[in-house]
Amino acid sequence: MANPSGAVFEKPTTLRTRVEEFLRAAIMDGRYKGGDRLREQELCEQLGISRPTLREALRTLEAERLISIEPHRGPTVVRITEKAARDLYALRALLEGYAAHEFARLASDAAVERLRASVRALHGQAGGQDRTALLAAKRDFYDVLLSGCDNDLIKDLLPGLLSRINLLRATSFASPERLPQSLAEIDRLFDRIQARDPEGAQAAARAHIVNAERTALEVLRRPQPETSASERDPAAPAGRDRPGPAR
Repeated sequence: MANPSGAVFEKPTTLRTRVEEFLRAAIMDGRYKGGDRLREQELCEQLGISRPTLREALRTLEAERLISIEPHRGPTVVRITEKAARDLYALRALLEGYAAHEFARLASDAAVERLRASVRALHGQAGGQDRTALLAAKRDFYDVLLSGCDNDLIKDLLPGLLSRINLLRATSFASPERLPQSLAEIDRLFDRIQARDPEGAQAAARAHIVNAERTALEVLRRPQPETSASERDPAAPAGRDRPGPAR
């Protein structure tokens, strides 16, 4: 069929997407911390990419509010404040509590089984040392939860907050005692969903978020040790996720 608009369809730029994912993971892993600058020339040289490709990736991270781009300073990793954390957790409690309520009330049996599988995967990742994989497993859990709550507006609102939520999850997981508690809370949430108890599921979701907020605020208040530039360089020698030179 002819294209009536005459617009040119462009396939997603794979390299740009890989750069986005790489830098996002570097921020999530703490290789870059709040307030750190991302020096474009160094990143281009170390990742073997062009400046336009890097800037496209940076614009995506800016839209996710992981970085800010300031005149005469360039891109800087966003610093999470206590107020920002409190604001975000307040919104999470409202939206995710409602999502849990509606999932328990409306989700199909197949969706409940997908949620069960995501809980099982989350437990599996908890036994390892890969924090990025652990955060990804929790994102998968919430993806299933939001897809099954049958509210398109919540699904539209939360993705814009997802990256900042993940930053706060990374912060709360920095407390060693938090992870077992978090898993127990998620088990409780799934138990209430499986029992088709909307009010119980909502209460369990809100309790989980309140406890996560308490731990995250405690971690944010701790003095943060200074690290050298090389220690937090996301383009330093890395593993398999490092994007290769532009082809």
